[in-house]
Amino acid sequence: MQLEAIDIGFGYKKNSWIFRHVHMSVSRGEIVGLVGPSGAGKTTLGKILSGYEKPSEGLVRLNGSPLPSKGYHPVQLVFQHPEKAVNPKWRMKEILHEGWNPDDELLERLGIEKDWLRRWPNELSGGELQRFCVARALGPSTQFLIADEMTTMLDSITQAQIWQVVLDMAQKRNMGILVISHEAHLLNRICSRIIDISQV
Repeated sequence: MQLEAIDIGFGYKKNSWIFRHVHMSVSRGEIVGLVGPSGAGKTTLGKILSGYEKPSEGLVRLNGSPLPSKGYHPVQLVFQHPEKAVNPKWRMKEILHEGWNPDDELLERLGIEKDWLRRWPNELSGGELQRFCVARALGPSTQFLIADEMTTMLDSITQAQIWQVVLDMAQKRNMGILVISHEAHLLNRICSRIIDISQV
């Protein structure tokens, strides 16, 4: 059971490539780090692996098949900037329940207060919004989570709180995680291996 990038390449113009010939995989239950210099295409690769972006060449396989195009997506992506990942015209309850209905225990563990559910996205801080994005991504059908600088904007206590919840859920569900981050201490602490995008 794997999420695989097979000879992936991406460029905005002909002969202007961000990266080419990327081969990598993440297995269910595995936590893998992804590093590389700024501009190397880490975020773009995360979008391709989760189906948000189509590669210019190559393909993505989930358990040996193409990524699904309908229904709840089994590869969930949590962006660094949560305000770009939510519908500003929806209240937080609608945003949270877009994919599934998390129970009160999960919301409490992530530090989500019940009265926030009635608010609009612009009434919450970035850190509060990110808690919702993490909860939304942890649906029971999620097989792989791609965390793109997921907690970079948060204070150290909140970072630890959110990662503890995510790692607990990953262990319970045998979920694979790709951690895109510049934070070496985080990657070294939680990842079984680290991939450099410039070497794959």
